[in-house]
Amino acid sequence: MIGDEARKAAERVARESYGRLVAFLAARTRDVAGAEDALAEAFASALKSWPQDGIPANPDAWLLTVARRRQTDAVRRRQTRQSGEVHIQLMTEELDEAAANPDLIPDRRLALMFACAHPDIEAGMRAPLILQTILGLTAIDIAAAFLIPPATMGQRLVRAKARIKDAGLPFAIPEREDLPERLDAVLEAIYAAYAKGWTEIGDTAADRLADEAIWLGRLVVSLLPDEPEAKGMLALMLYAEARRAARRDASGAYVPLEAQDIELWDEPQVVAAEALLRDANRMGPTGRYQIEAAIQSAHVARRVTGRSNWESVVALYDILLGLTQSPVVVLNRAAALAETAGADVALASLDTIAADRRMADYQPYWAARGHLAARAGRREEAHEALTLAIGLSSDEAVRQYLAVQRTALNDG
Repeated sequence: MIGDEARKAAERVARESYGRLVAFLAARTRDVAGAEDALAEAFASALKSWPQDGIPANPDAWLLTVARRRQTDAVRRRQTRQSGEVHIQLMTEELDEAAANPDLIPDRRLALMFACAHPDIEAGMRAPLILQTILGLTAIDIAAAFLIPPATMGQRLVRAKARIKDAGLPFAIPEREDLPERLDAVLEAIYAAYAKGWTEIGDTAADRLADEAIWLGRLVVSLLPDEPEAKGMLALMLYAEARRAARRDASGAYVPLEAQDIELWDEPQVVAAEALLRDANRMGPTGRYQIEAAIQSAHVARRVTGRSNWESVVALYDILLGLTQSPVVVLNRAAALAETAGADVALASLDTIAADRRMADYQPYWAARGHLAARAGRREEAHEALTLAIGLSSDEAVRQYLAVQRTALNDG
């Protein structure tokens, strides 16, 4: 029983404090991989000692103390000159003070995020690197989110961390002229984390991941209040989060947007999202997240008023596609296009991304294709697509929902 409690305590701290501790440990050395290794060893020590000695009053302080010892030992092995010893002493004193006063540990996660988003880091790896260093996601999880093979993702993450260390990239919010390029990667990482938490419905860890992403979004908005895209992204997350309680019925079955009970939507979150979107739209050029938030606002308005606005949704997707050229936007646009131009036209739009190898095992693509083919009366194609979507679904409720659609198709 004590062992289970110790394990749960370590898992809780890992969820709640991982990114904060990694950011703090790596801030002086710029060695993100070393900080992760030191913290991993501290967690391993916790799982051994806490069941015997009891869970410490302040787990964060305990872990920081152990990780600091591992980290300074590793640094000492690499630095033998006097200058290195001075650096080690300064680092040790700072970490000792933080361990003694864990409530005063400065939150350097945003600074670490901007280090990961530095121009010296490969552009496609900035958001994945942020997800791993701040939220502790595995290369496998990140690879799935970015449609990249896990082995390739793992290798690229290792190289990116080495780049931060070797180049001594600063942990700091960049100057105004350097902000836009790096902010994009930060926002992409935060939203990717939220999307993962949003997709895995009913998973407590996923719910916490979504909460963490919203917290990081609020942090970016509070520190960069004049950035419209930061507000647009936070609005986008809040629109989605407002519907969380409506995505399952009393029996746990999946409920799509069009069938949700709007009485279950969280009205304060919708109101907050609307206010953020209005502020963002007043502040400057419209970007990806503002447009995506506007699409969600249109969906909310249609469900509340009962009036069709699919033409506006398609127009917004057209703008978004012009900005991103993303196959995922093509996919989402097709669902709206079916409402204005019919299922056959929507399927023709999906044909433009059918040859994209990333779609081969992308569950939303096959689910959408199956749904649209069924609407178009193309039963054989719908059956094949729905079968693939069921096989690719990790959520049992979604599998059941798709299975019902396939059964209805078979029943004519």
